[in-house]
Amino acid sequence: MLDKILKNISDNYGDVFMLQIHGFDDAVIGYEEDSMRLIYSVTNCIEILIQQGLSFTESLEQFEINVKGSFTGEKAPIFCYDNF
Repeated sequence: MLDKILKNISDNYGDVFMLQIHGFDDAVIGYEEDSMRLIYSVTNCIEILIQQGLSFTESLEQFEINVKGSFTGEKAPIFCYDNF
């Protein structure tokens, strides 16, 4: 279902630049309308990293440093700490 969210956003706003994080399409839960930034579920990002073979602790560290920490600026994605 989550990949359908990203597809719907792309279908409706394909001409608008929204920074995507490679490998985390299934973690997109929506977008912020004013800034047109994608919103990623932190829970889903962690689950994707766990599916890649990392432990929960390793996944959390990888997310905080190498995913969330890599994206800054006005078009940076928004990370929603949901069901964490």
